[in-house]
Amino acid sequence: MTARVFVTHQLPGERIHELARFCDLNVWMGPGLLPAATLRAEAAACQGLICLLTDRIDRQLLDAAPGLRFVSSMSVGVDHVDVAALTARGIPLGHTPGVLVDTTADTAFALLMAAARRLGEADRFVRQGKWAADTAWAPDFFTGKDVGGATLGIVGLGAIGQAMARRAAGFGMRVLAWNRTPRAVPGVELLSLDEVLAHSDFVSVHVALTEQTRQLLDARRIALMKPGAVLVNTARGGIVDECALAAALADGHLFAAGIDVYEQEPVAADNPLLGLPNVVLAPHIGSATLHTRALMADMAADNALAALRGAPMPCCVNPSVYAPGGAREPG
Repeated sequence: MTARVFVTHQLPGERIHELARFCDLNVWMGPGLLPAATLRAEAAACQGLICLLTDRIDRQLLDAAPGLRFVSSMSVGVDHVDVAALTARGIPLGHTPGVLVDTTADTAFALLMAAARRLGEADRFVRQGKWAADTAWAPDFFTGKDVGGATLGIVGLGAIGQAMARRAAGFGMRVLAWNRTPRAVPGVELLSLDEVLAHSDFVSVHVALTEQTRQLLDARRIALMKPGAVLVNTARGGIVDECALAAALADGHLFAAGIDVYEQEPVAADNPLLGLPNVVLAPHIGSATLHTRALMADMAADNALAALRGAPMPCCVNPSVYAPGGAREPG
């Protein structure tokens, strides 16, 4: 029997077309994001699923899809997936690490620069017609913070955190970092998390969202940050307490923030960050270049192709399913 595979969005890249040769492939064509109820209905008769980080793969979905044999996510993070539930059922989960490291670090540093130099505020000032003849230039006109020679604190020294450190070195920045497990990186000083926050002019978040890192930067830790510091988050929204961050920005404890990820996505209309002028906001576009997104889609397709062949996925989150009695081959 030919395996049925459902893809939750149209994907770029070339490998998705090859995948169609090996299975009965069905692709959600939109419009918009795939509703959860539609995903459950589509997955019910499928053996394979290729999803995005916007698709919640939970126990309810798995209960509705008893024939599911593999899941391949076009993402690095898998906090949208109940990994334990998949592992308990012997279902391998693929993801797409590595290819978006530099692209995401570029986005993080771009947000850092934009927040430091108040580019979001300046853009709005010009577009709204406020730069009029009677708005005289003055020494304090849109003054921001210097990046060159400042201190960058990196929270999470994985591949993206290390790429951020390399970019900071080009600006002559002192780089401090905290990592959950000690990791020696040339040019980076390892300190406790509280010390990193207290001594950094800029703080950039690069840890995965887990139960251990959820609300890692809470009100207490945000209060520890250096007065006038800038916070950048391109990791996951749940790592930072958004209400505490908004309060610190509103009362002037923090100078600015650059945010690409939110606890609720799409961002809620009542998110307190939306009403603040000193926040540069982006809609989760850390990996959004044409080249990187195509590579991610190809990796997701390659994981699915391996699963269809009954082989281990090249990039598997839960490789323990390949132990004897683990993953089941697609029927």
